[in-house]
Amino acid sequence: MTQRRQALLKAIQERLEQAYEDTLEDVIELLDIRASEDKEDLKAMKEGREDIKKHGSIPWEQVKQELASE
Repeated sequence: MTQRRQALLKAIQERLEQAYEDTLEDVIELLDIRASEDKEDLKAMKEGREDIKKHGSIPWEQVKQELASE
């Protein structure tokens, strides 16, 4: 574990010990939201890779030309 992570966890623990119950519930909700977003991002990435395998991708030169014409 990195020193930065250890320091963050220590600071969080100190504050959590003094936090109100509803604040703790908010923290859990935020962590759950973040985990859900991470799962959605991974799913989208996998779907994107599958789409590239099936349909190929746009060549970089074509992308640059399209951007230049805008």
